[in-house]
Amino acid sequence: MKSFTTVNGLAAPMDRANVDTDMIIPKNFLKSIKRSGFGKNLFDELRYLDEGLPDQDCSGRPINTEFPLNFERYQGAQILLARENFGCGSSREHAPWALDDYGFRCVIAPSFADIFYNNSFKNGLLPLILSDEIVDQLFKEMYESEGYSLTVDLSEQTVTTPSGEAFSFEIDEFRKHCLLNGLDDIGLTLQQAEAIKTYEEKAKVSTPWVFDMIKSV
Repeated sequence: MKSFTTVNGLAAPMDRANVDTDMIIPKNFLKSIKRSGFGKNLFDELRYLDEGLPDQDCSGRPINTEFPLNFERYQGAQILLARENFGCGSSREHAPWALDDYGFRCVIAPSFADIFYNNSFKNGLLPLILSDEIVDQLFKEMYESEGYSLTVDLSEQTVTTPSGEAFSFEIDEFRKHCLLNGLDDIGLTLQQAEAIKTYEEKAKVSTPWVFDMIKSV
């Protein structure tokens, strides 16, 4: 998993509440568990005017010119500004996969659906909660200033605007540790590889029949 330390990136808007996971990545694209290749279909029903198909080349599809992520000014954005209850709906891990594959490292919103919030941390995407008032201010400044970038410093737990105004945010210490060090569940387990190996070697001596059963399967 990619680590998250400090990101200074262009901000882009998803200016609507209750964006669900089917809007983030429609169900017809959930045919792979590779974690990659989903970015081209992020917000597919909003970005394009036709119906998308899995593994389709999207370069020639008609785009919705009124959807902000299709605007030239938001190309290459790494930070998504969103509204309350982002990521609601079904519990699909493909949603943070799609956001990450598109290029987003952080989503800032007043609130997130619980499952999406948890899945994001497990996949290196920072779901960052700020108050409605601050999010309103960020949206206003972003719309007024093309090329609006934010600096998200996970170590210091701050979001800094181009004017230098900084806002602090809260995050669980364990989740912060995992993001800073790029540790997903597998990475955390591998940190204990030597202890696991030592335990197995002892177990082979004390309970050899268990390993004999495993070999016979």
